[in-house]
Amino acid sequence: MNTRLAAARVLSRVLQDGQSLTAALDNAFPVIESGKDRAFIQALCYGVCRQFHRLDFILSQLLDKPLKDADVKALALVGLYQLKFMRVKPHAAVSETVLAARKKPWAKSLINAVLRTYLREQEGLEHKADKFQAAALSHPDWLIKQIERDWPEQALNIFLENNRQPPMVLRVNLAKTSRESYLQRLTGQDIAAQAVSFCPSAIRLDKPAPVELLPGFADGLVSVQDAAAQLAAGLLDVRPGQRVLDVCAAPGGKAAHILETQLQLKELVAVDIDGARMQRVSENLQRLNLQAKLVVGDAAKPEEWWDGQLFDRILLDAPCSALGVIRRHPDIKLLRRAEDIGQLQVLQKSILQAVWPLLAPGGLLLYATCSILKQENEQQVQAFLAGRNDAVESPIEADWGSAGACGRQIFTGESAMDGFYYARIGKQ
Repeated sequence: MNTRLAAARVLSRVLQDGQSLTAALDNAFPVIESGKDRAFIQALCYGVCRQFHRLDFILSQLLDKPLKDADVKALALVGLYQLKFMRVKPHAAVSETVLAARKKPWAKSLINAVLRTYLREQEGLEHKADKFQAAALSHPDWLIKQIERDWPEQALNIFLENNRQPPMVLRVNLAKTSRESYLQRLTGQDIAAQAVSFCPSAIRLDKPAPVELLPGFADGLVSVQDAAAQLAAGLLDVRPGQRVLDVCAAPGGKAAHILETQLQLKELVAVDIDGARMQRVSENLQRLNLQAKLVVGDAAKPEEWWDGQLFDRILLDAPCSALGVIRRHPDIKLLRRAEDIGQLQVLQKSILQAVWPLLAPGGLLLYATCSILKQENEQQVQAFLAGRNDAVESPIEADWGSAGACGRQIFTGESAMDGFYYARIGKQ
């Protein structure tokens, strides 16, 4: 198994076919038995996606004309990434990457020339890349403009954080154990970790660890979930005997956390349009020994699945651009398009308007996204509030994030969290 070739094929599926990196890796991994090989392939693929716009610019400077062969282009990017960002000896990076192209003789000589020229001219090429904004920041131009328009002061830090590896954060099941007790169990396994101060269930690991090494994972003592996402359950303020609706619920982390937080709910109904992803919700709840009513349905068409009983709390984790989680899914920079934002805005509006009648008077709706764009966040909520006389913002007082025109925005990397937005809307 040539790991560079395997990585190039995964990247080709992302770059040429528009497949998500997660799906492309999931398709590739079953035939790769070695855990070490899988880890190396994953590191190459995530790394190339993170640094794509810089690497692609440098590659363009090393070619007479653009490469039409997607696999060969991906292989060249894999080679450049190793030379620039990995602790792979240059001669090994070049020889192994060239070897991966052995079935295409013309490509072998081209990749060899590209990589050796880069090694000779690295300083000049990198200096040139720094002069072009998209290459320097490794983000597409449209996204740079959007973020700089919305957040001129925070933009540079957002770009830098997007290109860093994210921390692994755990959610302790406080219904089964305390955070202090679980931290002691981690220490006993030589896994270094710290409590997250503003989130009572969150633990941040010093280094990522496979879930099978986490004590009690199979028994539901702990789950993997970023601290920003863990804030949802507390903000929803669920009480005993209440009915809760979680729309756009997959993969179910927030639903599970709500159930862990309040064991005496009357019912939690989780709805998502994607049946395959709802299967993951079922598996997550099963591991945690939690019960919920799972519905595969369109959140924008509740008449197709709603039983007519009002809910006391609604969590709307709205479909969004996911620009706040680029560090976890760097292929977003390659796959997301500027025109997607307006389409998502329309979808968010339709779901918000569709589920509002399902909320009981005196109830609370929590609007959440993992985006950092105002269009999807505070502007969306402002427009909704302006159009209804039975909706009022319930302000969020917190020592995390920044208060906006309404709701609170967390910027990527702030307190080591993913980028997230929350707004609470009360029904009169």
